[in-house]
Amino acid sequence: MKDAELQVGVCFLYLRLSQMFMGTVGGREPVRSYDRSWTEIEEMLDKAVARRDQWKKWFDQCSKDGDRDGMKEAARNHKALDGVIKTLRWTLGEEGVDHPLD
Repeated sequence: MKDAELQVGVCFLYLRLSQMFMGTVGGREPVRSYDRSWTEIEEMLDKAVARRDQWKKWFDQCSKDGDRDGMKEAARNHKALDGVIKTLRWTLGEEGVDHPLD
């Protein structure tokens, strides 16, 4: 899966989780397929971890270069992926992972 596909997947997961915790979409109940396999979720987790690691490397490079805007972008994306990773691990029932909203 390419970076753009992973980004779409992360956005999709965020949308799905937002819908789940907010309850409705546009005043109506969301339509959910519940057709994701555990393998798909595990693959998304692996890709999210890899993407987070890329953002960490980018942050370090920006830090060396004195690129504060790049550092901010990298930190924001790294932190967002922390939430995605925690949510995926929680979804998979990984031992020791607290509720993603805590």
